[in-house]
Amino acid sequence: MQDHDDAGRDPLTGLLTLDASRDRLAEWVEQGKSAAETGGGIPRVHAMLMGIRRFETINLAYGEATGDAALIEVATRIARLATESLNGPWFAARGPGGTFLLIVDEACSRERWHAFADQLADRIAQPIQRRVGTLRLSPRIALLRVLVGESAESAMDRLAQTLAVAQRDVARRVVWVDGETNRAGRTAAQLEADLLHAIDKGEIEVHYQPQFALDEEGNEHLSGAEALARWNHPKLGRIGAAALFAIADRADHLAPLSRHIAETALNAASAWPGHLRLSLNVTAADLAAVSFTFDLGKALGKSGFPTDRLTLEVTEQVLVADMTLAERSLSDLARLGIRIALDDFGAGFCNFHYLKTLPLHYLKLDRSMVDGITDDPRDLAVLRAIVAMAKALDLDVVAEGIETEAQRLTVAREGCACYQGFVRAQPMPEAAFLALVRG
Repeated sequence: MQDHDDAGRDPLTGLLTLDASRDRLAEWVEQGKSAAETGGGIPRVHAMLMGIRRFETINLAYGEATGDAALIEVATRIARLATESLNGPWFAARGPGGTFLLIVDEACSRERWHAFADQLADRIAQPIQRRVGTLRLSPRIALLRVLVGESAESAMDRLAQTLAVAQRDVARRVVWVDGETNRAGRTAAQLEADLLHAIDKGEIEVHYQPQFALDEEGNEHLSGAEALARWNHPKLGRIGAAALFAIADRADHLAPLSRHIAETALNAASAWPGHLRLSLNVTAADLAAVSFTFDLGKALGKSGFPTDRLTLEVTEQVLVADMTLAERSLSDLARLGIRIALDDFGAGFCNFHYLKTLPLHYLKLDRSMVDGITDDPRDLAVLRAIVAMAKALDLDVVAEGIETEAQRLTVAREGCACYQGFVRAQPMPEAAFLALVRG
């Protein structure tokens, strides 16, 4: 995971500069020589250079402030996916314009690195909502397995040359430095077929992101966890939740996947102390299923987990699929004593109609709402306004993506009821979470 040392960092995105990343890459290559030699010369260090096609048109069309906001969002998406999906230490850097570098020290296969690049391209291509309009970015990615003994300058040079070629290619988003595509990679259809058997094979694992209750002095205590799915693919390695659900959607396998995650998490949470809550994410397919409320109630009864300790998290994207159906389904669930959280608040259009019509108990702030609260007065003012509005509506505010102690103390002082983030804990397997519970 990328560290938080301010030396050699891009002031806009907080990522490393290219000069700093070149030095870091040189260190990793040198450290990896002996490991690669004992491992038969297999490269450990993997790199990618990503560029946004025609990024300059965003500045021309919308202004530099909008372009800067897009770069910050791209950096955030890179960091999120890297944290979710990479097993080894990694760092990211920003180059000139819309170029970004990502390097990981992980002995993964060629197809695994290509699959990760495809996931990242999908993530970057998702629309960015701004007041001036909807931004749609077109990423191109050059991939490289750094050769044993290769200099950092050589690796960066080869990446840059390949990215220049990829930027002119309208057909391919991901290109290897050797000019090949994913020779041994799995097609989308193969991944969908793999997923159909993954649950039965025990490859879908549930991790738990600890959540902490706060008071205004900054005192805290563990209050529960959000359940997050991971796919331990036998050939591609760990696949994060976003990619997992995208594959499940294409394979028409969302319902079995959601049911498996809910049952696994509820069974695990039934052994937690009585003050801890469990949060589950809900998809549009869940709310659209006639049997969802019944199936969830059945899983609750079978696990013995109390209904009033369960929170369901729903995003704006889920709601826009069918607002009327969502309102009816969530109202049925709320009547069972289940609490409802509006997740990723601030990431979309923030339609206040949802706050009037839905049976909500929590607003869960998107991490973009807390990124600048310690150094930008406008960001802090927005946080204060959201908390004040939530209190007026008798809603608690949960801050997501808290990564520094200064952020933690700020959201506590401003009245957020709960937070989660890497400043205290990353998502962890069940055994590690139980160890955290026991102290």
